[in-house]
Amino acid sequence: MNLLLDVVVAEGGRPYEFADIQAGVREHGYELSRTRWWRIRTGESPETVPTEALVALSKFFDIDPVYLTDESGELPERIEKELQLLRSMRRSKLKNIAARTLGDIDAKTLDAINALLDDVEELEKNNPSDT
Repeated sequence: MNLLLDVVVAEGGRPYEFADIQAGVREHGYELSRTRWWRIRTGESPETVPTEALVALSKFFDIDPVYLTDESGELPERIEKELQLLRSMRRSKLKNIAARTLGDIDAKTLDAINALLDDVEELEKNNPSDT
């Protein structure tokens, strides 16, 4: 669920509030309580989450319900692509932070940090199931 919420931020720039999710799920025939939402988000007591709640959430997030209802459900392609973009954006931000905060280190060390981040990104592109 948290992956879906991260993707929403990547796509639209603003995270959903509980009221947004509650209203959206209601449109799909399910009344979501704040307690149930907290349990879904934290993974607490997954056996007590009704399938109807997961199906309504999958409709709200516009994904195949199998992703939420079946342990073997695969990550939807749209979500995977958005997560790759999000990872890339975070790495870019990390590079900028490193350059600003470690500005007094030598250029060779900063180049090594950037190369390491680039290597990790390349590895993830070539082995997406490992990330």
